[in-house]
Amino acid sequence: MEKKSFTFDEIKLKLVNYCVYQDRCHAEVEQKMKEFLLIEDAKEEIMLYLLKENYLNEERFTRSYIRGKFYIKHWGKTKIKINLKQKQISEKLISKCFDEIDENDYQKTIRKIYEDYYSKQKGLKEYQRKMKSIKYLLSRGFEYESILDITNN
Repeated sequence: MEKKSFTFDEIKLKLVNYCVYQDRCHAEVEQKMKEFLLIEDAKEEIMLYLLKENYLNEERFTRSYIRGKFYIKHWGKTKIKINLKQKQISEKLISKCFDEIDENDYQKTIRKIYEDYYSKQKGLKEYQRKMKSIKYLLSRGFEYESILDITNN
């Protein structure tokens, strides 16, 4: 398949739209730029433009990512952190943005997922149901300590 060639301004506009459609991180924009045959200087110029005009904002991206993955997908902090690190978001920024998750909501979500999953475990001994439910929560990215706080109360 032949690559269609675009002018610098067309590419810049495409990348603006890419960022407007949904918050992006630097790594995603850099990945997207690979679709276009751009020289380093052009990439840098577009990147600076996106940052300057606030189309690209790593903190805003991180905050909306955390909210979405927790409140919509019900992921735990560990899973969210791992996925953000894969997107080259710094540990410091991730920690700073975790205040997007309300601690009470976090506890309630763990409890609800635990109870829902636990109630579906049929024909098992009590401790087996508990272990399976804890394992399930760990797989969703919740921290062992947080899970234990809930299961022991």
